[in-house]
Amino acid sequence: MDKTEFIHNHIQLSNSSINATLQLFDEDCTIPFIARYRKDKTGNLDEVQIEHIQKHSKNFDEILKRKTSVLKSIEEQNLLTPDLKSKLENAFDLQLIEDLYLPFKKKKNTKAEVARSLGLEPLAKIIMSQNSNDLLFTVSKYVKGKLESEEEALQGARDIIAEWLNENLYIRKQLRFLYQRKATISSKVVKTKESEEAAQKFSQYFDWEENLSRIPSHRLLAMLRAEAESFVKVKINVDKDEALELIEKAVIKSKNACAEQIELAAKDAFKRLLEPAISNDVLSEAKLKADIKAIDVFSENLKQLLLAAPLGEKRILAIDPGYRTGCKVVCLDEKGDLIHNETIYPHAPQNESGMAMKKIRSMVNAYNIEAISIGNGTASRETEFFIKKIAFDKPIQVFVVSEAGASIYSASKIARDEFPNYDVTVRGAVSIGRRLSDPLAELVKIDAKSIGVGQYQHDVDQSLLKEELDSTVMRCVNSVGVNLNTASKSLLSYVSGIGEKMAENIVTYRSENGSFNSRKELKKVPRLGEKVFQQAAGFLRIRDAENPLDNSSVHPEAYSLVEKMAKDLKTSVKDLISNKDLISKIQASNYANAEVGILVIQDILKELEKPGLDPRKATKVFEFDKNIRKLSDVKVGMILPGIVNNITAFGCFVDIGIKESGLVHISQLKEGFVSDVNEVVKLHQHVQVKVVEIDEQRKRIQLTMIF
Repeated sequence: MDKTEFIHNHIQLSNSSINATLQLFDEDCTIPFIARYRKDKTGNLDEVQIEHIQKHSKNFDEILKRKTSVLKSIEEQNLLTPDLKSKLENAFDLQLIEDLYLPFKKKKNTKAEVARSLGLEPLAKIIMSQNSNDLLFTVSKYVKGKLESEEEALQGARDIIAEWLNENLYIRKQLRFLYQRKATISSKVVKTKESEEAAQKFSQYFDWEENLSRIPSHRLLAMLRAEAESFVKVKINVDKDEALELIEKAVIKSKNACAEQIELAAKDAFKRLLEPAISNDVLSEAKLKADIKAIDVFSENLKQLLLAAPLGEKRILAIDPGYRTGCKVVCLDEKGDLIHNETIYPHAPQNESGMAMKKIRSMVNAYNIEAISIGNGTASRETEFFIKKIAFDKPIQVFVVSEAGASIYSASKIARDEFPNYDVTVRGAVSIGRRLSDPLAELVKIDAKSIGVGQYQHDVDQSLLKEELDSTVMRCVNSVGVNLNTASKSLLSYVSGIGEKMAENIVTYRSENGSFNSRKELKKVPRLGEKVFQQAAGFLRIRDAENPLDNSSVHPEAYSLVEKMAKDLKTSVKDLISNKDLISKIQASNYANAEVGILVIQDILKELEKPGLDPRKATKVFEFDKNIRKLSDVKVGMILPGIVNNITAFGCFVDIGIKESGLVHISQLKEGFVSDVNEVVKLHQHVQVKVVEIDEQRKRIQLTMIF
């Protein structure tokens, strides 16, 4: 099986699309570039399909690498038969490769190895043949040296047989199939931990059991976290009689004394070797599936958060609310640069609301503020009410934005480099303001795990999580496009083909030489060669550039083609842009060539109609219920406005304007069955919810959207 066939068997895409994509990867093309500018070569594959090809390509390479290592190891032992070599060469499943390799792994001080050293392997073979008519007489021949009785000899032979059963490919395959179909996962509380306060959030799992193949991802991860924190013990179970029957049927062909010894060896093999190994295998497999599900949820949430509606280039007053330490206030200009900061104390214990109002009014007027951004942490609602009491001279929009990750950013090297002369409180307030004007540009500065829009992100495979989240950020950044002259190093680093070091070179060049006037000027940046330019240029925007195409997603490689279109219509490129009547006259098929196919030309025509259009929607002001300020204000039966602030596999959490978010379970999203929460709600969606239950002691609110 070659790589193309391997990938096709997993994702059912055409061989031509797979081969074209693999060829583009060999040419060091990035996923965003391939998806956007090589549609005709791949057959219009999207980014997700291209990512799947890349992942399965890596899996194939890993399998080949492992097979080579295994073949070499067995060959060095002079045990590689033609049949075994053929089986390994035709195996394209890592589990199967490991099962084939198991008998040849070097073993130390196992019971079977001890028995072999006593010369008992011939006896084990005799028993396995099940042909001996007088087993005790046969065994007596082996009672010598360190072996003092027939039972010791039989025990040693059984140890060897148990190892053979453990290494039997058919038995392992059938047992694994049994576990995959019928295994249950159970958890029992650790009695010494049962009364601990920290254990109570896992009380559901103090005595729990369900089918492993049907357990929801969030429940499996919760059980495993409870075990990791030593509150419960988790076990994988199958019917032992069914498992033993399966093993015995595979090897027992008679009803003599030899068969009785094999039965004893089978029980030992299952309890000591097979049950722990297969249990670990199926649990690891289930954990991986749960990880992937949790990572998918996190990735989708992150995508929605990054692509949240931006307010745009406005002058913003941002407030990081607080009580005792006051509210940190910053004023930002249209580019997000800090122009003023100070602290006000409108809340207890100082209660200087009058003075704080005067300061806010003064800052709004002095710095021509157009909108106010308030962090949604401690004292958020009180600060929002305080701000809305102020009589401004002009209409001022007031927004409450998520603080998630702001504290991480404020203490980071990125923040220190941006604001070396300011403390963490100022940096945090700046982040709150910037994420209103452009959430994407600000949130890319924060480790995605710290943004807090997912479930069990610290329990899943961290390398898989990082890979997927990095991929999500890259997809979002490149789908929106980046202003080359204002983008931070963090934002630029996610642009197709650029990376962290090249982003640093671009920012350094920009600071030394001023704004870029054209995309082609990028080639003057140290170490930015033709390949990086090809991969990155189409995703970078330059406003007011001499060539208007530099502020669009049209790739420079297609500029000459657009110029020909304009020439054929007897107009200029500048006058062609946004002129729908002229653009409608262009026949895409007339301009297709070997480099630019018809699908890309269709994209070009769409872009010419609305060049540089931001795909994100405009942000809207949201009003919480003015009577709800704390948990005690919430009553069962209330219908309240809210904002979806987190989505999990089991439901969504809704901010109703207080510190505690309420849970809408997946069964309460709408009438009928819901398989995916994202089918019904999206992050930051404005919803109406009804309060179903309040647990003040645990500070939990149950909500429904069915009423």
